[in-house]
Amino acid sequence: MAIPTSRTKTPAEISIDSEKCTGCGLCVSVCKDFSIAIKEGKVEVHDHPLFGCIGCGHCMAICPSGAIEVSGREFSPHDLYELPDRKDAATYEQLHILFQRRRSVREFREAPVDGDLIKKILDTARTAPMGLPPSDVNVLVLNSREKVRSFAEDFCSYLGSMKWIVSGWFLFLMRPFWSKESHEMFKNFVRPLLHAYTENIQKGVNLVSYDAPLAMYFYGSPYADPADPIIAATYAMAAAEALGLSTCMIGGVHPFIQNGRKAKVFREKQGIRSASREGLFVLFGYPKVNYTKGIQRTFASTEEKQ
Repeated sequence: MAIPTSRTKTPAEISIDSEKCTGCGLCVSVCKDFSIAIKEGKVEVHDHPLFGCIGCGHCMAICPSGAIEVSGREFSPHDLYELPDRKDAATYEQLHILFQRRRSVREFREAPVDGDLIKKILDTARTAPMGLPPSDVNVLVLNSREKVRSFAEDFCSYLGSMKWIVSGWFLFLMRPFWSKESHEMFKNFVRPLLHAYTENIQKGVNLVSYDAPLAMYFYGSPYADPADPIIAATYAMAAAEALGLSTCMIGGVHPFIQNGRKAKVFREKQGIRSASREGLFVLFGYPKVNYTKGIQRTFASTEEKQ
């Protein structure tokens, strides 16, 4: 029995070098699948794991003697690397300043984003926790203003054929079947947003992707945890800020391209592999404007359990 993903449906294989094993038990303490156990002072593969090795690599990463190797589920011992020293990590103050400085920017210079920077953004995004291995997060990269603009034009053309979903008769028919909040969102947000997208693109104004020089669409598979692509997108956003780029998360693309035959046709045309419960479209580029102040944000609530 193995946890299925879009990339594999078989468990990983655990190999143990008993001569190197010291029986310290660290690997057993971090394996939450119970795939390994201590027997007669040595680690052995357990006969009754919970699911079968998911390939998280925790046992291999913590073993002080290099006695364990894990292979499978798109993972191998060659993927292991030494963790950077703690002293080289960003301080809390540095990290907080990075996040304080980040603002949503929709005004970009025409300068392209170099391929080396794109690679660094993706390398950082790959470090994000992304659910059960192997990651089921996909990334569509639009690496030029022309590609970003073309996507927006195709998207608006697709939306133009879907205007009935915000028509008065459709909202009236749906009112008994969905919540008050859903009705308010469709009436007061989705409907004006769809019209703004489609009507402005006809005037040459791109309110979908703002003609950014780089965009990435992070999305999952039918097997993925809904949070996974959102977390990866957030890591990419932070990496871009550290590289001197500005970013903006666009929430108005993903929901429109998930359901129905026309949505499937649009996804296939764009090279999007599947529908996804959650996803996020992120813009990147060099800012045309310079903000000098930030806005203090708040949570809807913060309650400490008594």
